[in-house]
Amino acid sequence: MAAPRVLLLLAAAALLAVSSVGDASGEGPRGRKLLVLVDDLAVRSSHSAFFGSLQARGLDLEFRLADDPKLSLHRYGQYLYDGLVLFAPSTPRFGGSVDQNAVLEFIDAGHDMILAADHSASDLIRGIATECGVDFDEDPEAMVIDHINYASSEVEGDHTLIAGDDLIQSDVILGSKKIEAPVLFRGIGHAANPSNSLVLKVLSASPSAYSANPEAKLASVPSLTGSAISLVSVMQARNNARVLISGSLDLFSNRFLKSGVQKAGSKMSHDKAGNEQFVTETSKWVFHERGHLKAVNVKHHKVGETNEPSMYRINDDLEYSVEIYEWSGTSWKPYVADDVQIQFFMMSPYVLKNMSTDKTAVYSASFKVPDVYGVFQFKVEYQRLGYTGLSLAKQIPVRPYRHDEYERFITSAFPYYAASFSTMGAFFIFSVAYLYHK
Repeated sequence: MAAPRVLLLLAAAALLAVSSVGDASGEGPRGRKLLVLVDDLAVRSSHSAFFGSLQARGLDLEFRLADDPKLSLHRYGQYLYDGLVLFAPSTPRFGGSVDQNAVLEFIDAGHDMILAADHSASDLIRGIATECGVDFDEDPEAMVIDHINYASSEVEGDHTLIAGDDLIQSDVILGSKKIEAPVLFRGIGHAANPSNSLVLKVLSASPSAYSANPEAKLASVPSLTGSAISLVSVMQARNNARVLISGSLDLFSNRFLKSGVQKAGSKMSHDKAGNEQFVTETSKWVFHERGHLKAVNVKHHKVGETNEPSMYRINDDLEYSVEIYEWSGTSWKPYVADDVQIQFFMMSPYVLKNMSTDKTAVYSASFKVPDVYGVFQFKVEYQRLGYTGLSLAKQIPVRPYRHDEYERFITSAFPYYAASFSTMGAFFIFSVAYLYHK
């Protein structure tokens, strides 16, 4: 009886191992659990369409009040969540063990975040945004105003309902389908910190926009004007953590997602604003459902061989290859591009070459080892707008020829050979002439 049980257990273990390998091959680059912090639980219903789109894509949402005294992002040294949605613009402080530093450490650990503010944004929310590379207007009463590019329904209003259509040109961030309708925005503007090259403006204000208090007359030139105002920005950190910052919480609301829109002065009206498509596509990018690359199966060897050597010799011919895949939201697919480069590096690149691809994810390049010996590195540093960065490095020594590996006669030494033999011949002729000539 014991033997059949053992066989049955072994078969079950083998089946479990096979199934786990199959699951791992389709695993995404990020976990699926998100913490949603709100300052009022009514936001859960007023923004239900956006939350529903996240859940429909398999994301697991946990809703908590921002001032919950039991709030925590990690436990026993492990983070409890894979992403954060901050829809609590007016909260002055978080509850529990969460504060501004905890949120920034969460991002530094490689996790993602969506932050939405409005005219009631607290110093806490503004501080987090500043640390992520964007600066909201310092005037707490200021909102983005545009007397030209506003939604036509606000003709008699204060023109703070913006119909924005100045979008970043990136299929990775906004998807391949063009957003035809303007995006409705009501909130505060911000400026990208010029010293932070990681921040990108996804939705910008028009040249006629400015940031000011709509209830007061302008006493001075606004600090934020024109296209310098960013309405929605994204930041991808060097650890590939992604952050989206919006100056409008209403941007994600059911009202804006389902509302029609017509820009003032335009005869074209749209039954539905571009908000739903905009927030869906940008959230896909933020949570790594698009634009995430991974590199596997890095190989290098001499031409004509398959084994990876422990070192190379100067002037060896070698081949380098790597497989690069992109996460499509459901599976890993071959990434196809023509700008992936390999460096053979020692203090500076001795070889810099574009890698060719067969469009099945394999990138390869062949080159000759430089006539310089030392400790080199194979390096692939790939940075492309909207994609996660790839940084691959592998160290390999390069040696000179051994004494028995040189050619018997070196072509470059032929003049010296000729000089030696001509000297010997001249000495022989001189000797004969001197001894036998009288």
